[in-house]
Amino acid sequence: MKVINSGGVNRIVKCLLINCLFCLFSFFAISQEYQYPRDTSYTIHSAYLKIKKKYPQVTQVSASNPETIFEKRDLVYSFQSRSLKLDFYSPKNISGKTPAILIVFGGGWKSGQKENLRPMAQRLATAGYVCVVPEYRLSPEAIFPAAVYDLKEAIKWIKSESGNLNIDTNKIAVLGCSAGAQLATLVAVTPDNSKLESPHSKIKFSTRVNAMVNIDGIVAFIHPESEEGKVAGEWLGGNQVEAHENWELASPLTHVDSTSPPILYINSSIPRFHAGRDDMIKILQQENIYFEVHTFDNSPHSFWHVNPWFEPTSQLVINFLIKVFEN
Repeated sequence: MKVINSGGVNRIVKCLLINCLFCLFSFFAISQEYQYPRDTSYTIHSAYLKIKKKYPQVTQVSASNPETIFEKRDLVYSFQSRSLKLDFYSPKNISGKTPAILIVFGGGWKSGQKENLRPMAQRLATAGYVCVVPEYRLSPEAIFPAAVYDLKEAIKWIKSESGNLNIDTNKIAVLGCSAGAQLATLVAVTPDNSKLESPHSKIKFSTRVNAMVNIDGIVAFIHPESEEGKVAGEWLGGNQVEAHENWELASPLTHVDSTSPPILYINSSIPRFHAGRDDMIKILQQENIYFEVHTFDNSPHSFWHVNPWFEPTSQLVINFLIKVFEN
């Protein structure tokens, strides 16, 4: 029988203890990475069920697996209090530099997930666009302007990786739906604005984009048409009186000027979801900036998640980007 001396036993015990500590540390780090508050109430399916009560003819849009596109999910694009991830969609057969679209999900600044816009990203990728759908910090995790910081970091990521991803950095659009539309529009009209750029950013690229698409999102929080209240206040750090500066700073209408990019508005028939739009259009007209407005009659909010509005919405986006990028 082989005898192990006390020194050997001590080394074995020490080694086991180190391994155990390493495993515990790894487990703690992983658990910390995912222990952040989340509101998972807003999904494609929950939107569909809500819409179906009033519009029984609708059908839910689902993600597919088109053979003509390539998908890569959960790529880390930034690290704030945790790793932030994005999903990447691209045509398989790319010849030359390709336009890109940053796609921003909605959910009242407190709920939603990047997977909600997977069907739209797939559809636009089949039309020849590289699509990037990032997660961002919502109000249960971090209040304004954290989400804006995150989305601008995603734009910088796109530009920093453009050589590897065959992206034309002169043809980048940002598209958002509902609260994501407000965020997308805000990002588009505030390029390199120090108040809305992360002071800890390590990627040195401009956050300027070349087109924006607002799908049923407000552009002004303090406005006669706006009905934003408690949910917006949770994100903006207080009500209109307590956090007045944030309510103004977060409103795209505050920032639009002669340098703003062309914009496409696609709206439901519910007026409060385009609060400030018409005032913004007046400025665009004064500055001779191209814009389009399309409204689906007798349509619900979240119409982009269901048929019969999904495909017409996608086609409006494609047609607009062709005009802006190719003409």
